[in-house]
Amino acid sequence: MPELPEVESLAAFLREHAVGRVVARVDVLAISALKTYDPPVTSLGGLTVTGVARYGKFLDIDVDGLHLVVHLARAGWLRWRDEVPVRPVRPGGKNPLALRVHLDDGSGFDLTEVGTKKGLAVYVVRDPSDVEGVAALGPDPLSPSFTAETLAGIVRGKRTQIKGLLRDQKIVAGIGNAYSDEVLHAAKMSPFKIASSLTDEEVQTLYDAMVTTLRDAMARSEGLAAQDLKAEKKTGLRVHGRTGEKCPVCGDTIREVSFADSSLQYCPTCQTNGKPLADRRLSRLLK
Repeated sequence: MPELPEVESLAAFLREHAVGRVVARVDVLAISALKTYDPPVTSLGGLTVTGVARYGKFLDIDVDGLHLVVHLARAGWLRWRDEVPVRPVRPGGKNPLALRVHLDDGSGFDLTEVGTKKGLAVYVVRDPSDVEGVAALGPDPLSPSFTAETLAGIVRGKRTQIKGLLRDQKIVAGIGNAYSDEVLHAAKMSPFKIASSLTDEEVQTLYDAMVTTLRDAMARSEGLAAQDLKAEKKTGLRVHGRTGEKCPVCGDTIREVSFADSSLQYCPTCQTNGKPLADRRLSRLLK
């Protein structure tokens, strides 16, 4: 799933390549991906792309005051095209193409989604806050106003696992399954640690790990073309998705805890005092 660093990099890419261009037309191939109808998506035609922003994991393309807001979900992606095929694509079948935006110079981009579980969401709104998910977002961890004191206030009284707290978009915006693993590894903290049990020192450590991990990921992605961001994310991850490999810090074997629809990865030596976490959903919390 694209998370804060990748979505920010996509936004930067579109600022460079799409801002100032006029939308020639928008082809919707997957009606289920389009979550709004007023204004209609056709109203974007003839308008100019004036800016691109990010809200958590939402991408916001400002088109003369109307906003094309995209959430790529688990398997969605944005593919830039220097030359977009003029012929309309037929919907249906196994075609992963959900939406295509044509710009006036012949370039444009596709929104695609693979797999059978569809989550890609596209909105055309007058204000980004009209999207319920955007309006409900917690603070952005890379905002100048987000400090260690902000994080301390967030974890205070939260009787929940720190892994789940970091992934909750209503609490902290932009961090998903992958970067929560990376942040907790950098902080040398168990994913099952209860948020309210963090000491002031641990909050500061977690804050520093969060900011450093996200900024490092953004720096690695800077200047990359949209199609290269997925590979860069995978290459840069130290523990997430690396079950069975050696921890780059201590050399211990990276382990996994599986859940119904996701999994987490961690290093026992770095994060849990050498104790493996039970690989079942109802495992006891490791404090």
